[in-house]
Amino acid sequence: MCRRRTTSRFIKKLLAAHDCDEIDSLDEEHFVQGAIQLALAHNADDFLPEIIGYNLGYEQLPLHLLISGYELNELGIDPYYFTLHVTIDNADNGHARKAIAAIPQLAPSIADSGEYTRRILDGYRLNELGASTLSVIADFDLESELLSILAAKSAFGKNMHSDYCRVAGRSINDWLSQAADIPDFLAALVKEGWIRRGEPAANSRFWQLMQGPRAAMFGVFSAYELQVLEDWITLPAGPARVMPHRAQMRMLDRLANDAPSRPTTPRKLIRQHGAESASESNALRLLEERIGAAPDKTAAMQELVPLLAPHLHFAPLGLMATRLYSRLLDA
Repeated sequence: MCRRRTTSRFIKKLLAAHDCDEIDSLDEEHFVQGAIQLALAHNADDFLPEIIGYNLGYEQLPLHLLISGYELNELGIDPYYFTLHVTIDNADNGHARKAIAAIPQLAPSIADSGEYTRRILDGYRLNELGASTLSVIADFDLESELLSILAAKSAFGKNMHSDYCRVAGRSINDWLSQAADIPDFLAALVKEGWIRRGEPAANSRFWQLMQGPRAAMFGVFSAYELQVLEDWITLPAGPARVMPHRAQMRMLDRLANDAPSRPTTPRKLIRQHGAESASESNALRLLEERIGAAPDKTAAMQELVPLLAPHLHFAPLGLMATRLYSRLLDA
């Protein structure tokens, strides 16, 4: 019980630090695991084998936990909750070991050993229900998340703008009056030049309404919502381009040499985008052109691989290479 309370405090602190503690909009899949734990705890006398099996799966150290801790640290997000469980759940003398030891220790209290084993396996499989770390990551779509955020904001903003505030001939209040119009509204913001995709967010007039010395909409978006908006703006629009090959490997070497050997921005809870130097911005543009000129998907991915190395991955060039590689992998 003490461990669960401690874990809960770590999670709440981590979520609150990034304005991610609003859970009302989450669907039921995100609460399945919590409901399972409460149900098992409330009926412990009747479901002891299932609890043993569930705990066995819950306490094992998954690979994604190691990856999460490493990548969160790269992004400047406190990984302590994850790194803590890497150590306390270790299979030598940690909770993973104790979960395994509980199986034979509690077996004598169950008359039918075969039934005991079957129920343990059923309990173990309960860990697979509901949303998981991997399924949440796989199902996340940046643009869909942004559209959901804007649709939620529209309920409060549809009567807050003056009639002279217009985009593509329509007032902002009109655009926001119907949540179904939000995708077209976002597209109109791009077309009218309010949002400049593939550039630092600070270059977009729409972003300047949220952040800056004279931001008229300061405070309307939470830190998490601003991060989603910023990431969407800075991500180049459209699928990765595949065109005839024209570049040589020395261009890739030049791009790699332009990347800084260590982070050039101060470590924050969430590292801010859009602060690249002129040389970094030029390197990013050249990388996009190079990959777009690759003869096929395989060649493009092979040219990105050197930029995924640990000494480059954290830098703007490496992060862009990672995004391009991921998009090509899913294409």
